[in-house]
Amino acid sequence: MTNQIDHLAIIMDGNRRWAKKHGLPAIAGHKQGAKNFEQICKDVKELGIKYLTLYAFSTENWHRSPEEVAALMDLLRSYLKNNVQELQKNKVRICFIGERDMLDKDIVEQMNKIEQETAEYHDFTLCLALSYGSRQEIISAVKKVAREVKLGNMGLEDITEQTFSNMLYTKDIPDPDLLVRTSGEQRISNYLLWQIAYSELYFSDAMWPDFNRKELEKIIENYQTRDRRYGKK
Repeated sequence: MTNQIDHLAIIMDGNRRWAKKHGLPAIAGHKQGAKNFEQICKDVKELGIKYLTLYAFSTENWHRSPEEVAALMDLLRSYLKNNVQELQKNKVRICFIGERDMLDKDIVEQMNKIEQETAEYHDFTLCLALSYGSRQEIISAVKKVAREVKLGNMGLEDITEQTFSNMLYTKDIPDPDLLVRTSGEQRISNYLLWQIAYSELYFSDAMWPDFNRKELEKIIENYQTRDRRYGKK
């Protein structure tokens, strides 16, 4: 039986190196990556994948220069402001995972609004990891479990993989079948560490602004030839 991808997770890497390669400032790479992000979302949906989770901004990214962070936040504001109607037209549910209290209030308000306005759609879900770090997510989940035990709402015997998963940001999303990282780097970078326990991994040499449907289809074909002994039945 051919392996079917229900959930694809991508680490969008290589924007800054793409800009450097073309003799451009880093923000030019991020802008090109943002344009490509929109196209890849459409491609993934057309290919029948139901969930797409993209690593858009990590907690570690806050340590970049103030100028680069500000430019990235402006790109995010522009996307959130201008793409809601397109999402609704295409019946895309959008959700966000990450440390929202680290983001500016106006961004969080727009995120909440988009989640509410697209919550009724179920055919395709786009999940954006913003101000996200998996270790922080796991620590947050541990604190939630400890709080429930302390309040008497949960006993130690009630702590299972499933109950712990329900404390994570991704509680309403199935674990990824496949994790892809672009730009040739071969590391996970604190991304969905719990969720990818049984995911297949693929490292693409294409930098994110150059990542296209042809590369995506090649990756899917590679995935479908793999012998999936663990994870989803």
